[in-house]
This record gives sequence, C-alpha cells and structure tokens, in this order.
Amino acid sequence: MSMDIITNSANETIEFGRKFGSQLKGGEVIALVGPLGAGKTHLIKGIVAGLGAEDAANEVTSPTFVLVNEYAGRLEVYHMDAYRLDSIAQFEQIGFDDYCHPGSVVLIEWADKVEQALIGTNYIKIELSHLGPTARKIRVTNAPDYIRF
Repeated sequence: MSMDIITNSANETIEFGRKFGSQLKGGEVIALVGPLGAGKTHLIKGIVAGLGAEDAANEVTSPTFVLVNEYAGRLEVYHMDAYRLDSIAQFEQIGFDDYCHPGSVVLIEWADKVEQALIGTNYIKIELSHLGPTARKIRVTNAPDYIRF
C-alpha cells in the first residue's frame, strides 16, 4: 500500500516529516528516493525534529561527503547518503547493518543506489518528486500500521 502527500513549500515538507518522525518507534529503515532538489533533506530535517533532536533545522545537513550523520533524539538517528557510493559493497562497508537496531532510525538518501542491500529489512520507501517550483509529491510505501498521515 502507498500513500501520496502533496506539499506546497519546504516548510510543509519539513512539517510532514515532523509528524511522520514523531510516530516512529525505532528499528525503522527509511529509504528516500528522488532527484536533486526534490526535498529529501528537508523531509529528513522534519523527521529528525519529530524524533526529538534539538535544533534539527540547523543541525541536519546532507552527509554527501561524510556518508553518515548521527543525531540524538528519543532514538538514535543515522542519516546516510548513498549519492557518492559506487557499489553496494561500499554501502555495507560503512556499517549499514550496525546502524540497524530497535533503538535506531536509519534514513538513507539516494537509496535507489543501494536498494539491493535493503532487501530483508522491511524498509519504508519514500519517493519525492517535483510538481512545481515549490510543490512536491511525497509517496510513502510500506509504512507500518502505526504511522498515520
């Protein structure tokens, strides 16, 4: 089952992420997919804020060069970026499996590059696409029953 949400600004995308993140219980792997500028990092800012991280709006940045950012909230949050990775082996070498546990939430930008490595994790897929200069379509697939939109 999938659900589509339309946001009309970066702030609405962040707010949707905040609501989504506030419902996470731990152990979730969230695969984010979409072109450059589609709002993946804005959505993650909201999710991290919803998980209780202080100053998420300023703290959250895309980990394109460091590959993994960690945030402290009510759960451990690991924000990964697969954009610069050349293989699934590289993704696995940065310790993906170690980040996945019941007390964490793992957020992966550019997850389409490493989706093969996610098989068996029962991950939530979030696809973002442009509808206009500021409007975005957010499609959420495989969300657990406790997530309400």
